[in-house]
Amino acid sequence: MSSLPPRTPALASRLPKVGTTIFTVMSSLAAEHGAVNLGQGFPDFDCDPALVQAVTQAMQAGLNQYPPMPGALALRQAMAAKMQALYGLACDPNTDITVTAGATQAILTAILAVVQPGDEVIVLEPCYDSYVPNIELAGGVAVRVALTPGTFRPDFDRIAEAITPRTRAIIINSPHNPSGMVWSEADMLRLQELLAPTDVLLISDEVYEHMVFDGQAHQSAARFPGLAARAFIVSSFGKTYHVTGWKVGTVVAPASLTAEFRKVHQFNVFTVNTPVQHALASYMGNPAPYLELAAFYQRKRDLFRDGLAATRFRLLPGEGTYFQCVDISALAVPERDLPESDFCQWLTKEIGVAAIPLSAFYGDGFDQRVVRFCFAKKDDTLREALARLARL
Repeated sequence: MSSLPPRTPALASRLPKVGTTIFTVMSSLAAEHGAVNLGQGFPDFDCDPALVQAVTQAMQAGLNQYPPMPGALALRQAMAAKMQALYGLACDPNTDITVTAGATQAILTAILAVVQPGDEVIVLEPCYDSYVPNIELAGGVAVRVALTPGTFRPDFDRIAEAITPRTRAIIINSPHNPSGMVWSEADMLRLQELLAPTDVLLISDEVYEHMVFDGQAHQSAARFPGLAARAFIVSSFGKTYHVTGWKVGTVVAPASLTAEFRKVHQFNVFTVNTPVQHALASYMGNPAPYLELAAFYQRKRDLFRDGLAATRFRLLPGEGTYFQCVDISALAVPERDLPESDFCQWLTKEIGVAAIPLSAFYGDGFDQRVVRFCFAKKDDTLREALARLARL
């Protein structure tokens, strides 16, 4: 018998630059210091009890074994009806829609399905933190294009310059996390025109599709034939129905793209929670919960913005999502001059409110004195946070 101690073999990391996400760090810090957590993007209120009851009924009805690999047909049919009704897109639930384990898995699977080693994928910064690691896991190269600082609107001249013969895909996100910016119809038409002569695919992250404010309409890629024909359109039931922990989403894509998507999907999750899928299918029979979501969150946005307007935070536009970004440069505290990440830690520990630094959404940590709050919270939670922030 060897006298050598057991040894764990060394390995080269697939993601050497990746550590614990900023969302986990800030949520842990908030819990440690008893802070109001406006950092990580999830509600602190319950979903509709009828939705929970629908899951229970599905379980009691014996719907507890594997569903079909692409997802329960009833849910795919309900999603097809929604896409037709809202966006005018006719899609076949058998060939064009796949149920996923949340939007994050959907985006990873789309990238793994279409990106070959050396392919370039354009990401628009600031961007959700999973995009670039997903591209790197596929062996692709992330090409970062900055959204316009302050407004976070797309700069199409820069996007056009970034497209090369090696460009395989572009990822867009509207309504946009972290900024709350919403792409306009003119933006989508410009993107359609830009991509028309190319073979560039589109991954359209639309998880906040029902949170668009002030009378605007969500401009889904599904509305534009030239985009829909090349797009993976990603949606999230967790965001829409206040059940982020259920991790269920969908991807809508043309049949040829869906076929490649499912080749990967069947080997990284195979399929998704059966009773939850059937519950969602039943619940979608009434469109009111998602049709009324914009008004629900706009009221919370307005409550939060009205409170922040009485402080030295400078409000940035809040067109959609359940996030509000603020400029901290005019605060009457010396800590305003700290790097955004350090300021957020100070804010959590000393003021008792957790936020996320926008620099966390940039590859180079670009610091523009902006932090992000989440207002998907009970009104009392928001009022408590505002009372604390008023000290600034």
